[in-house]
Amino acid sequence: MSERKLTAWQAAGLIDADTAARIRAYEAQHSRPLALWAVIGIAALAIGLGVVLVVAANWDAIPGLVRLGIHFALMAALAGYLWRAGDELAGRQPWLHEGALFVLALLGMAFLGHLGQVYQTSSPLWQPLALWLVLFAPVLLARGQSWLIAALVFVVATYTAWDFARTFWDDVSTADALLIALVTALTVLFAPLGAWQRGRSARPDFWRRLEQLAVVYALGGASYAAIYAGVESFRGSGNELVAIAPQAVRAAVAIGAGVVVALVRPTASGRAAGAMLGGTGLLMLLAYPLSGNQVVGALLFMALWTGVAAASLQGGWRGAFQFAVAVIALRLIVLSFELEDDLLTSGAGLIFSGVLILGVAWIALRVARRFAPPREGASA
Repeated sequence: MSERKLTAWQAAGLIDADTAARIRAYEAQHSRPLALWAVIGIAALAIGLGVVLVVAANWDAIPGLVRLGIHFALMAALAGYLWRAGDELAGRQPWLHEGALFVLALLGMAFLGHLGQVYQTSSPLWQPLALWLVLFAPVLLARGQSWLIAALVFVVATYTAWDFARTFWDDVSTADALLIALVTALTVLFAPLGAWQRGRSARPDFWRRLEQLAVVYALGGASYAAIYAGVESFRGSGNELVAIAPQAVRAAVAIGAGVVVALVRPTASGRAAGAMLGGTGLLMLLAYPLSGNQVVGALLFMALWTGVAAASLQGGWRGAFQFAVAVIALRLIVLSFELEDDLLTSGAGLIFSGVLILGVAWIALRVARRFAPPREGASA
């Protein structure tokens, strides 16, 4: 606790001298020796790096089966420890539990690469990653509590999907385009999974993070589609079915996920998250017929993020609302420079853009103050 803040609060009459003294005594008793822990951490890191360097220097001299055996024994020991003491550790020191779970997951990922090195096999990266998801994702989903584990599962699943899709990028047929769209859209389904588990699990924060990651992924994909629609037309590029079919598949997955989220979590935030997902699907459908026009693409982008801002107000997400307004303002600035021949032939165009952005910010501030509900709790 800052001494300056305590003095200011006492001077303002918020606390008296006795309360300030009790706060100082409590903070002194419960303070954490961060410098000492930092020194211990540096020492542990030095020892770990030293072990790694010693092993690396003699790597070729160690038989492959011995290396695999040691690697597997480390995984088994850590997994056994988490199985026996994981629940107690999660309650007493949750971040230590999450760190151990994260290390176990990385050891498993490295073990698959280690197998390929020892037996001199090669395969596309998505194959060992898919095997890792099958073996370790259930454990991480069953025991994870933090954003760290949620992000690990989501990022690996997303990368695996896109790496698999890369194998079909050359000479894409209609069937390939549909498969690519379906596979790369599947991670959006983490949103209904997270929404469904939030009300049924003792780890609602973990599932909330997973749901949020899926919503952010869908918003990123829809934003890219809107930007690309303003750069190039999807129509008249050869096989029309190859162009529109992936958009329809992604739209169907996003809209379906949004409907499920709103149904399984019938709260203000659940409806807001479902509306965001549905909005991304709707934009995917509109991007095809409206593509090829710079201004229309920008309007699609801003319409998407206006919907995000409105849904954020409904869900009580002030931070998300402010971010959406900032994105809209930034897009207006970029659009003013993109239309340089029309709007920026003189300084008047830039002045107009600045005034327009200030107007958007002022309206957003008034709306937030008047209509934004209180911040939603973490478990809602």
